[in-house]
Amino acid sequence: MTKRFSPGQLILLAITGVLAVIWLAPIAWAVATSLKPEADTTKLPLTWFGSEVTLDAYGLVLGTGGIVKWAINSTVTAVVVTVLTVLFSAMAAYGFARTRFRGQRVLFAAILAGIMVPPQVLIAPLFAEMVTLGLVDTWWGIILPQVAAPVIVYILYKFFQGVPPELEQAAFVDGAGRWRVFFMIVLPLSRPVLAAVAIFTFITTWNNFLWPFLVSTDPNTMTLPVGLANVVQGTFGVRYAQIMASVVLAGLPLLIIFVFFQRQIIRGVAHTGLAGE
Repeated sequence: MTKRFSPGQLILLAITGVLAVIWLAPIAWAVATSLKPEADTTKLPLTWFGSEVTLDAYGLVLGTGGIVKWAINSTVTAVVVTVLTVLFSAMAAYGFARTRFRGQRVLFAAILAGIMVPPQVLIAPLFAEMVTLGLVDTWWGIILPQVAAPVIVYILYKFFQGVPPELEQAAFVDGAGRWRVFFMIVLPLSRPVLAAVAIFTFITTWNNFLWPFLVSTDPNTMTLPVGLANVVQGTFGVRYAQIMASVVLAGLPLLIIFVFFQRQIIRGVAHTGLAGE
């Protein structure tokens, strides 16, 4: 039977279609520009297609732009930040959700304050701290400041509050300690939300430009966004086909991650406990 849509559903579908076109148009333009000969990218009037389809821009970017090295740096940075952020945030959230200790309210208020304070405000003191510790132009200088994620702590805290405490109490009766309960019971039950926050953290770290740009001047430690910025400003000049080819190559890993893990993202968001807030 043919499904009939109500007027409200048709309006929502129309709005969704318009938003999809608005979102996809820049991506389509980037791909189309990257496939043009360089001379065709500045011709007026602008057109979607050039005189021919060529992969020269991709070859030049991969051959001389250092994009492979920067992609490896971004991958290592994003993976380490993701693992440390999820681990430490989960431990902090579980401590707030299941234990009582002196100063708990003050510390939790500090977590909430960290959500409300724009990260840009902390750039200057963080950079001064990295200089004092001698971590400028090092992996840890890029990684450590990104591990602190108050919003992840709050999301996991809300989720842990919804975990039935009877499961943990049964384990305590059997002689399990707090750490064993956390790693053997709580974390396995939290796989959907952990997967979601891990994916979000990975994407955020991969796309982060400002902090790696400030703390890293060594090409050997530059992440992909920083390297691409240097390409745009210097190595290639204003060569639009190569710039767009760099953008497409930088976005491919995130697109692949979303395609393969979109179910985990949706399940994680649905289980965070924030749907009604």
